[in-house]
Amino acid sequence: MSFSLVPGFAQRYPKDDDDGPSWRDSILIESCCTTLEEALAAQSRGADRIELCTDLSRGGFTPPRPQIAEAVKALTIPVNVLIRPLACDISVGGNSSYQSASQASMGFTNRDFIYKDNDIHQMVDDISYCKSVGVAGIVVGALTPDGAIDVGAMRRLVAAAAPLPVTFHRAFDVASGDPFDDLETIIALGCARLLTSGRAATAWDGRGLLSRLVARAAGRILVMPGSGVTPANLPLLHAFTHAPEYHGTKLP
Repeated sequence: MSFSLVPGFAQRYPKDDDDGPSWRDSILIESCCTTLEEALAAQSRGADRIELCTDLSRGGFTPPRPQIAEAVKALTIPVNVLIRPLACDISVGGNSSYQSASQASMGFTNRDFIYKDNDIHQMVDDISYCKSVGVAGIVVGALTPDGAIDVGAMRRLVAAAAPLPVTFHRAFDVASGDPFDDLETIIALGCARLLTSGRAATAWDGRGLLSRLVARAAGRILVMPGSGVTPANLPLLHAFTHAPEYHGTKLP
């Protein structure tokens, strides 16, 4: 999907030249929003898709159901919804069985994506509601206590979401496994997209790993850089990673 040409768009993302297609004609922008007002503003600026969530200061949670339904009804672009229950065991900044130096700067650790069985039941129920009101996709991620991708939980969540596409979110960035092995696991689970900062505090800091993940994915999954992506650094980030999609609270 190409960008929509809205007022001010060309000033934010100037073409390399005036002849022929440019890099910005071939990428998709997902705007992360916590309110309908933010989502409508992002749509007006040319966002191609919305990720709707709440409380980003704690890593993001599933938004209230009325807000989900209202956003789907009001917006003309696709709305993906983050699935992470408020009732889950939150321990931002707490001890974890695996915690790299970069995790400390992210504001969350792998412990924040460990779900008990009742959490999974709630997430499946939230996914069912999202499907009933017409959301375009589900954003979710689950880890085991040792920081591995929780394959069992993810199978249940991906199955519940079907046929909607699933984005595995930045739980990937605090996972303990080899990033390329984890990528293959996420692909095998049937996820359509991976949102990641390249296991760094920002996507720019993680651009080296991001470029390698894009290459390794080879079209089998969409690798979408996120965290600290702005109109100012997007052109250089894209030149480095060649990712097909980008995610941010300040995009577009």
